[in-house]
Amino acid sequence: MKILYFRNEGRLCPGIVADRGVVDVDAWLLAGGREPFRERPLSLADMVVLREAAADAGEEFVLKEEALVIGPCTPSPSKILCIGLNYRKHAIESGMAIPSIPVVFTKYNNTLVDHGAEVPLGKVGAQFDYEVELGVVIGRRCKDVKAADALDYVFGYCVANDLSCRDLQFRTSQWLMGKSLDHFLPLGKYLVSKDEVGDPQRLSLRCSLNGEVRQNSNTADMVFSVAEIIEDLSQHMTLEPGDLIITGTPEGVIMGLPEKNWLKPGDVVVVEVERLGESCNRMT
Repeated sequence: MKILYFRNEGRLCPGIVADRGVVDVDAWLLAGGREPFRERPLSLADMVVLREAAADAGEEFVLKEEALVIGPCTPSPSKILCIGLNYRKHAIESGMAIPSIPVVFTKYNNTLVDHGAEVPLGKVGAQFDYEVELGVVIGRRCKDVKAADALDYVFGYCVANDLSCRDLQFRTSQWLMGKSLDHFLPLGKYLVSKDEVGDPQRLSLRCSLNGEVRQNSNTADMVFSVAEIIEDLSQHMTLEPGDLIITGTPEGVIMGLPEKNWLKPGDVVVVEVERLGESCNRMT
């Protein structure tokens, strides 16, 4: 199942992408006298209702995707957890050791932006960089889970661009300021349920800048798998439905190139992950 969120009278509403168009789930629920989802994080328990809507909603609840203003595919995560240096070749190009435990940092909801929206580079910092990543959305509360069971807690996956400002990122030992500028986490259009994705460690991912491919790799190169990341995080904190985990970027970032021509206004970055679609954003 592919899910997107579209804007309707100031709210983000979930829609199910089908051959006939986008099923307006909240409108269908309201017409049946039921509570709408709105921006409440979706859980695995909600899949029953979502499948019912996909099968039973009449044409009056079907919208044209091209007419919609599409927001972030996970609109209000309680946590955005990011994993650094999680691809072997990226750690090497960054001049850093391959980590023995996951390197964790955070972003916040201010980094989310509507799908396809322009991204302002801002008035602070200068060394702006792209990072294609696989996003993982939690679907069930989990704590102290083992890697063998961890994927049972995943709702689905999405494309992410962990935009970074390197001079802000490395001005202290904490990466936060270089990672959490406004609109610095464009996501793909769709949240794709895990059953449609299969093994998250067998997905190709790619990033292009102004039409030139810069990153071209596979999630098989991850140091820590999605399951291992969830196991580690859940030992330290409770993960909730809607929590977003960004799992690291492969080699090919500007920071690792001999000639560092940082992102500038007018540049167009496209990030894509196999089976999940893409995100295309112009820098301003």
